[in-house]
Amino acid sequence: MTYTQKHSKLEKVLGSIEKVIIGKREIAELSLVALLADGHVLLEDVPGVGKTMMVRALARSISASFKRIQFTPDLLPSDVTGVSIFNPKEQEFIFRAGPIMGNIILADEINRTSPKTQSALLEAMEEASVTIDGETRKLEKPFFVMATQNPIEYEGTYPLPEAQLDRFLLKLKMGYPSAEDEVEVLNRVQFIPPIDDLEPAITLEELRDLQNEAKAVHIDETIKRYIVEMAAKTRSHHSVYLGASPRGSIALMKASQAYALLQGRDYVLPDDVQYLAPNVFAHRIILKPEARYEGKSSEGIMKEIVRIVPVPVKRFV
Repeated sequence: MTYTQKHSKLEKVLGSIEKVIIGKREIAELSLVALLADGHVLLEDVPGVGKTMMVRALARSISASFKRIQFTPDLLPSDVTGVSIFNPKEQEFIFRAGPIMGNIILADEINRTSPKTQSALLEAMEEASVTIDGETRKLEKPFFVMATQNPIEYEGTYPLPEAQLDRFLLKLKMGYPSAEDEVEVLNRVQFIPPIDDLEPAITLEELRDLQNEAKAVHIDETIKRYIVEMAAKTRSHHSVYLGASPRGSIALMKASQAYALLQGRDYVLPDDVQYLAPNVFAHRIILKPEARYEGKSSEGIMKEIVRIVPVPVKRFV
C-alpha cells in the first residue's frame, strides 16, 4: 500500500467524523493522530460542545467497540476494570469484564472520581492491561482512551496530578463552534442524528496496520535532537518550575510520526514537531507561581519555546 493510499484511508475516517462533528477538523485530526500513535487524549472543555459525540464518531468510523464510563465520586476501581463473582452452582469464580474492556473508551469527567479509581484507568492506559485478583488481562488493540474534564467546576473534583497528566499523549480543547457551524449542527440533528447512520470508513484490522505504519515513518536524527532540545528548553525556561520528562519527548516523536502519516508522508518534518509540541508538552509542564500571577499559560510558554529553539536545517526528503 502506498502512502497516498494510506492517506486516502485516513481521509475517509476524517470525512466520516466530519459528518457528525461540524467545524472541528483540527480536533478530529489530532484525535486520529493520538490513535495512530497508540496514545490517549485528555479533552478539557465545557459541557455540550461535542466531546462525547467526537469519541462515538471516531469509534464508528473505524468499526471499533465503544464504551463510556461516567466518573463519579463513588465509582470504584472494580467498576472500571471488572470483578470476579463467585458462582455457587459451578463452585468457581466468573470474571465480569468492566467497561475498560473495549477499543474506544470515553472516560467522562475523570476529575470527579477519587485518585484510586483514576489510577485504575491510568494503569490500563499505560500498561494496556488490567490486574484483577492477581491475574493480568491484556486489553484488545487498538485501545484508546479519550478522557474529559470540566475546567470551570472545581467543587468535589480531584484534579489530575502531573504524573497522571503525563500519561496522555495530547491535551485538547474543542471550543465553541462558529455561528454558521452551530446552525449547521441544528439542521443535521433536527430529524435523525447523523451518528445513527454513520458507516465505518475502515476496519479495525486496517487501523492496526496503519498504527504499525506510523511507527515505521522515518524520523531523522536531527529531528530527534530537535525534539530533545525543545524538551530541554522546557526544563530551563525561567517561567517553568517543572519541565517535560523524557516520556514527553517520546510522545512528541510518536505523534510527529503519526501526523506525517496522516499527511501522506513517510518522513517527519520540523513543521510537524512545531505544530504538535504545544499539545504534547503544555500539560506536562508546571509554571512557577510568579509566572501564573503574571497571567502566563503553559500553552503560551510552549509557543514561545517553539519560536526560540533553532530549527534544524537539512533536506529531509
